[in-house]
Amino acid sequence: MIDIKLIRDNPELVKTTCKRRGCDIDIDALAALDIEYRATVQKVEDMRADRNRLSKECRDNPEAREKVIALKITLSETDKILNELNEQIKEQMSWLPNLLADDVPDGDDDESNLELRKEGTLPEFSFKPKDHQELGELLDIIDAKRGVKVAQAGFFYWKGQGAQLCNALFFWVQQQLVARGFTQFMTPCVAKEQTLFGTGYLPFFADQTYALEGEDLALIGTSEQTLIGYHADEILDSEELPLCYSSYSPCFRTESGSYGKASRGIFRVHQFHKVEQIIFCTPEDSDANHKRCLENEEYLLQQLGIPYRVVNVCIGDLGAPGYKKYDIEAWFAGYNSYREVTSNTNLTDFQARRLNIRCKDKDGKRQFVHTISATAVTDRVVIAILENNQQADGSIVIPEVLRPLCGFDKIEAPVKK
Repeated sequence: MIDIKLIRDNPELVKTTCKRRGCDIDIDALAALDIEYRATVQKVEDMRADRNRLSKECRDNPEAREKVIALKITLSETDKILNELNEQIKEQMSWLPNLLADDVPDGDDDESNLELRKEGTLPEFSFKPKDHQELGELLDIIDAKRGVKVAQAGFFYWKGQGAQLCNALFFWVQQQLVARGFTQFMTPCVAKEQTLFGTGYLPFFADQTYALEGEDLALIGTSEQTLIGYHADEILDSEELPLCYSSYSPCFRTESGSYGKASRGIFRVHQFHKVEQIIFCTPEDSDANHKRCLENEEYLLQQLGIPYRVVNVCIGDLGAPGYKKYDIEAWFAGYNSYREVTSNTNLTDFQARRLNIRCKDKDGKRQFVHTISATAVTDRVVIAILENNQQADGSIVIPEVLRPLCGFDKIEAPVKK
């Protein structure tokens, strides 16, 4: 949530942001509501002062008693108006997107993301490379058919050495982040509506959420939701910032609206697994920590030997809570293109305002913290390993850094009996 003072002091900035983002909130009407609300607050405060003053005179002054009774009725009515105004303002403010960094590109979707650089060497093959679905079936390590049988389309099994490879990757990444100063967590896999609202997933991404019927709970779409919510309504010590957190968790998303997007295999699914990076920091350190997370993501892919490119995400692909976002797109040999594997967003104080997360310096000054939310790895990185490290016989060479954890150097097709 942005600061309502921006609407009071710099409405043109908010209007420009809304126009670029396609948000149709009437800022002038919202500003008028705010003026009416503040005037009503002043009216209520004046009436309460009058009531308190007159209450002291009631014993000896019948006229004062009558005025107090009349003021109580008027106060009750005005309080209702005040609450209604407050709810109207809150509702409209909840739909306002975050401000934008100066260098965020215009554009409607990921086709307009701005490439910053490419890293790594694309693999060359003497054969036509298979995609991960073909490889998964050949090696018997991905089973989407039985995922449909026990759940529905969009759910799948990692199996055998595929599951071992996943576990090795996720464990290795967590250890790398711990070595880089991150505290490891295991979080709940559900969150309250207020937590989802506070992190900006509601109301903007309500159609992506699996809500639990009859409960004030939903399955998390990312451990960002539970890690950011961890410090809701708290005042952090500025001297202890940044706080760097990481968690491995399953993630659940309906993928509503993704019909028609390239979705062969398990690239776009309803349940996946992710290691997340979360940072709470002071506003002045926000940009540096945003880049810190990007450096971590690049380091991990470099160690895994996966070619990739970094893009500056355009407005249409950014998401309302984000101020600026970098995506990393890994090369997928079977797809013959780059595809997104990580997202790294600077959310400034958007989430902190909604969840009331502040910090206090040694002089007692308080301000809202900034939050950074960045993917470390997901299952998509595993399928990039499969596609880029495949051999002519369909086997997969395991990245060297994962071999000690996997217990094998290669995944080979099972021998048919």
